Amino acid sequence: MALIVQKYGGTSVGTTERIRNVAKRVAKFKAMGHDLVIVVSAMSGETNRLIGLTKEISATPTPRELDVVISTGEQVTIGLLSMALEAEGIPARSYTGGQVRILTDNTHTKARILAIDEENMRRDLNAGRVVVVAGFQGVDEDGNITTLGRGGSDTTGVALAAALRADECQIYTDVDGVYTTDPRIVPEARKLDRITFEEMLEMASLGSKVLQIRSVEFAGKYKVKLRVLSSFEEVGQSEGTLITVEEDSNMEQPIISGIAFNRDEAKLTVLGVPDRPGIAYQILGPIADANIDVDMIIQNVGRDGTTDFSFTVNRSEFEKAKAVLEGVKTHINAREIVGDNKICKVSAVGVGMRSHPGVASQMFRTLAEEGINIQMISTSEIKISVVVDEKYLELAVRILHRTFGLDQAA
Repeated sequence: MALIVQKYGGTSVGTTERIRNVAKRVAKFKAMGHDLVIVVSAMSGETNRLIGLTKEISATPTPRELDVVISTGEQVTIGLLSMALEAEGIPARSYTGGQVRILTDNTHTKARILAIDEENMRRDLNAGRVVVVAGFQGVDEDGNITTLGRGGSDTTGVALAAALRADECQIYTDVDGVYTTDPRIVPEARKLDRITFEEMLEMASLGSKVLQIRSVEFAGKYKVKLRVLSSFEEVGQSEGTLITVEEDSNMEQPIISGIAFNRDEAKLTVLGVPDRPGIAYQILGPIADANIDVDMIIQNVGRDGTTDFSFTVNRSEFEKAKAVLEGVKTHINAREIVGDNKICKVSAVGVGMRSHPGVASQMFRTLAEEGINIQMISTSEIKISVVVDEKYLELAVRILHRTFGLDQAA
């Protein structure tokens, strides 16, 4: 018997029929003798519908009230799933984030989990009940509803598994595991049996949509055994993909494990600012104050004592970031602010890169042979990322996937 936390995404609970199917799946695990905590997202499309409602009322709703509205989607799902479990003869009890007391900071729409009170969940588990928890939400110290950002239900699931010291956290989605890249772009993409937390963290941060990056960070920090599976396969049909701390020591580690990409990129360049100490802070400080995340950064120094400073942000924050820069343009003595929101990021990820030189040159040569110009480059110990024109995204992903042998059988 094991304590298992299972998370079901919006597609998995997208209709009442799918919610019934989740209840049947949970019932099978319960029949095996497992204790279960189930974390659910809002039904597919519901969060977007709720955001749409807020926009009809206000173009810029206050973050606190926005959280009040968009957190209701998960509340509907936990109630429906608990009813479906009861119909299967399985005692269940639903909890909102506030009822569990998932304590977060007060950064509305992007809150971070600070602590979890496991007492109520433990009591219900000991009584033989399945605990059903609303993902994506918590409360701050003043009792205000907060949400964790897009994909936050993944983080809820992993955080509960860490707090409860669960034997495994299973993330159920509409795919049966983590692939070498998106099969919709490369049909030859392979499902990985296992991947390290390091690699998964890079892939999640670089655009892979399978798991939210914060959930992977949480799992790695607290050593939560994490597995990605499909909710549309029978129980036991597939082992999914295991995300693990250890590299596989039984075989040669592949150089590259996957090709990740992100369409939601935009680039901003501050032209002709004085090349002096502190200029990077004067540019990025106001961006950080506006709660805008910066990704890749490049600074080029000219002969005339000025520098051009480029960085990327999420495309949804492009206009906001540009407005911030326009606001400080005079203060930093910049000649011009320019931007491009038609770029994308393509990345090669693999722990095997540590022991195999020449990966970068191979990647750059491959792109050059296809006439794909590289605008920005960023590297770490186990990844190489490039920014290219958005129109080249699919071509770049396909040729790099083939170049690094990811089409081949494992």
